[in-house]
Amino acid sequence: MDTAPRLAVDRLLDDPTTRIIVCCGAGGVGKTTTAAALGVRAAERGRKVVVLTIDPARRLAQSMGIDSLDNTPRKVTGVDGGELHAMMLDMKRTFDEIVEGHADPERAQAILANPFYQSLSAGFAGTQEYMAMEKLGQLRARDDWDLIVVDTPPSRSALDFLDAPKRLGSFLDGKFIRVLMAPAKVGGRAGMKFLNVGMSLMTGTLSKLMGASLLKDVQTFVAAMDTMFGGFRTRADATFRLLQAPGTAFLVVAAPEPDAVREAAYFVERLAAENMPLAGLVLNRVHGSGADQLSAERALAAAENIEEGGIVDQESGKAGLRDSADSPSDPDADADVDEITAGLLRLHAERMQVIAREQRTRDRFTSLHPEVAVAEVAALPGDVHDLAGLRAIGERLAAGVPAGA
Repeated sequence: MDTAPRLAVDRLLDDPTTRIIVCCGAGGVGKTTTAAALGVRAAERGRKVVVLTIDPARRLAQSMGIDSLDNTPRKVTGVDGGELHAMMLDMKRTFDEIVEGHADPERAQAILANPFYQSLSAGFAGTQEYMAMEKLGQLRARDDWDLIVVDTPPSRSALDFLDAPKRLGSFLDGKFIRVLMAPAKVGGRAGMKFLNVGMSLMTGTLSKLMGASLLKDVQTFVAAMDTMFGGFRTRADATFRLLQAPGTAFLVVAAPEPDAVREAAYFVERLAAENMPLAGLVLNRVHGSGADQLSAERALAAAENIEEGGIVDQESGKAGLRDSADSPSDPDADADVDEITAGLLRLHAERMQVIAREQRTRDRFTSLHPEVAVAEVAALPGDVHDLAGLRAIGERLAAGVPAGA
């Protein structure tokens, strides 16, 4: 079995030079809960923390005592030691703030009212990831918190968090936009003729696909945004450098499943390629057992013996024939006990098989990346719905090993 260094979560949280922790990974692996639990634990160890969550489940907002999170940090009550603030990224509001902060009031109003801008700011591919990085840059620039914990967007691929901002920045500062800007600068029929030629050169039929109304909205939007385009790429590049700087730590979050761990391995490799500081891997929802000395094979064999009329010798752990003199006087009760015992043994065998499968998945990762520190977080029996649940996750993160290990 491969071994890996244990991730020292408390040491990371206590280090005053750690100013940003980014929780990243594929969707559905517990990034948001991990980020919130880290925030609670860091705050209760004396730090002033803000957690930036991305579309958290309602129960998570409620677990922090906040009925509704929004684009403004709100203080979480019931946390002792330091301070905890939480906020949920409002993608459109963040985009609006950029426009309002970098354009005069008249031009800003024209941009905000533009139909193409409204579509772009509400759901254009890459906008959420770009705005998450934009909001991170804003929070860090204010310097109001000791620690910022970021929950990355629930992208189909974890790599989207790093790639999408560059893609959107390139789009907003690219050739497509430059062609669209030309008609506004040329004006009149000549401008529209140039626009149609440009569209034909790029896609052949783009002007037909977009339609005249949308084309006009895009042209108006580009004319209003002309002076702002370069800033999008500049800010994206600045935040990218912030992610590479000392004081930032990435935690790759995964579940002990092949696809999630494979995605985590890709992300680890990408972070290394981008010279971004990786603190370690958080392996969520790991199963353990307090009776792991009883293997799945032995449990199944014992269950089969019971079902065939045998019993398990408690001292030897071996199955044998039931002695009729020791049998209960009630045959029905005897049958019920045997059925329950066999069922429990089979459940234990299934649990041990799950543990073995998860261990193989983990070992594949550690064999490829033996230098990456790992914290295994034991699976909870239910959902997290309050601060106590987040504290329990934080304790499991700090322990770094599954229950029963």
